Amino acid sequence: MKIERFNPNGLYEPPSYHHVVRASGRTTLWIAGQVSTNADGDVVGVGDFGAQARQIFENLRIALEAGGATFDNVVKMTTLVVNFDRSLIPALNAAREGYIGENLPATTLIGVQALARPEYLLEIEAIAVVD
Repeated sequence: MKIERFNPNGLYEPPSYHHVVRASGRTTLWIAGQVSTNADGDVVGVGDFGAQARQIFENLRIALEAGGATFDNVVKMTTLVVNFDRSLIPALNAAREGYIGENLPATTLIGVQALARPEYLLEIEAIAVVD
């Protein structure tokens, strides 16, 4: 498996993601959008964006490990945030700490009106390439 992450000349160099990730490998994992539910299906952190983000990254870790991957294998993440406001970014970045290191994926953040349940404040999906 080979993963290259870069920001092409002529594009802004962002601090929290790469514009381009080129990956080659035999196995690709598509991780369904994770929300802040625990193993019992209970919503963690109702009304608390940071707590929900932390639970989601833990859920992503579990899903990645089940597929034989880590966050270093993640090539693309999409984050959906209900009623997005820029003031939420620090809590999102804090939740990422300890999970995503220097190997930053290509990332998209989208503000949405609602998710599957009214308690959900955000949802994150990931694509990873292994072996």
